[in-house]
Amino acid sequence: HRFLHSFPTRRSSDLATSTKVVFWDVQHGHATYIKSPNDRHIVVDLGIGDYSEKNSCFSPLQHIRYEYGVTQLNYVIITHPHLDHIDDILNFDALSPQILLRPYISKEMLMAGCRDQDKPKLEKYWEIHNRYNQPISTSNDPNNLENYGGLIIRSFVPNYIGTNLNNYSIVVVLEYAGIKIVIPGDNEKSSLDELMERKDFKDAVSNAYILLAPHHGRESGYNSDFVSLVNPSLTIISDGKYCDTSANKRYSQNSSGWEVYKNGTSSNRKCLTTNSDGEVYVEFGYDNNQKRFLSVNI
Repeated sequence: HRFLHSFPTRRSSDLATSTKVVFWDVQHGHATYIKSPNDRHIVVDLGIGDYSEKNSCFSPLQHIRYEYGVTQLNYVIITHPHLDHIDDILNFDALSPQILLRPYISKEMLMAGCRDQDKPKLEKYWEIHNRYNQPISTSNDPNNLENYGGLIIRSFVPNYIGTNLNNYSIVVVLEYAGIKIVIPGDNEKSSLDELMERKDFKDAVSNAYILLAPHHGRESGYNSDFVSLVNPSLTIISDGKYCDTSANKRYSQNSSGWEVYKNGTSSNRKCLTTNSDGEVYVEFGYDNNQKRFLSVNI
């Protein structure tokens, strides 16, 4: 199905400017692709796999390269270097990313408890981490709105000190046409509590249309104050099929609902999960009449 539906939308003929987002089905993991209004390419996290195609080796990076025709990524954000967020790291260099944002994690912490089969990917991550050490040019700076066609990309890092890599996760907030999407990595309740003490963070995440559930929708990442502040219309959960600590019901109860299209028909949904709904395709921006829109397809 993926090859037939790159960015399905019922309004493709009348769009003037938009941001396009794919939340990939990468089993237990996370990977998101974003195309800015001026055709810059952004990736958040590097999970692999695909339940819907029964392909545990599916690479979003290879798909972006060979099916979408993307020859270079402008911006890659790795929220934190747990394997389910960097599994696609061996394909990283093939897309020659210009900018890499990641939290600082020592090599000792990165490799702690590493299995032999995981070592090549973690070593590759560390090599890339050390290589991306040059200043960002003005023309590539994600903080310059003109560089990304007016797409605002904000990032926040908890001031966490400890051994739980989840709580080092970068929180990414996308905003265009006044429509926000919040991608919070695997932050758990304590690091979200700490971030919630910052006014700039609260202002950035408040009243977003879409929330990617922290920590794959698990109870450990559920923070009621954070979810209330985000106040999502739709929550998306990127997770595997088996999770005994799921907070899916709580996210559904605290999301107001949005029209979601599938095969030409629509239904009001409060929560989507990649393990049952597959990839989630989001497009938002202005149509030719300068009216805002948000379209969600599965």
